[in-house]
Amino acid sequence: MAPDVTPTPGGSRSRTRVAVLGALSVEPMTGYEVHHNIEATIGHFWHESYGQIYPTLKDLERGALVTSEPSATGRGRRFTITPAGLAELKEMLLHLGEPPPPRNTLLLQLFFGRHLGPDWCRERIAEARREAESQLELFDTISAEVESEQGYEEHREYFLSTVKFGRAMAAALVDWADEVSPTLPVAR
Repeated sequence: MAPDVTPTPGGSRSRTRVAVLGALSVEPMTGYEVHHNIEATIGHFWHESYGQIYPTLKDLERGALVTSEPSATGRGRRFTITPAGLAELKEMLLHLGEPPPPRNTLLLQLFFGRHLGPDWCRERIAEARREAESQLELFDTISAEVESEQGYEEHREYFLSTVKFGRAMAAALVDWADEVSPTLPVAR
């Protein structure tokens, strides 16, 4: 008996379907290109593995939400979203449900930081700040690339809204680190 491939509302399978259909709504791609497109465009807030993408593409093709043909390079198949796939994408986007609660290792460590000591916590905060500064540079680079790309004008402001969100979160982390680090007690 075949496994049930019906997505659960808001479940991880349906979110993978949204990511894959969303990528294909921009342009036709191979599975390999879908993965790289997701990493390059929404990778700052979303991740899908090859192990999630390829079974999803097969499922979408069985459901007539995408079609495929051999790619021009002869390697893999090129997938194109169908009108039914676009309708499914819109419906799924409207009903994704609530995101799961966030899990943040840094905050968990700091909450119980008295067991780790203020110097360790201060260094961990400094490390998070450095990572956030790197993210700020990355978001600026992504923003410049999106602004200059041709052929995606109808998507541009939507793409940029997610980059601006990521940049705001990284900037907030830098500000938070600057505020919190000096308030930790001095090591004894």
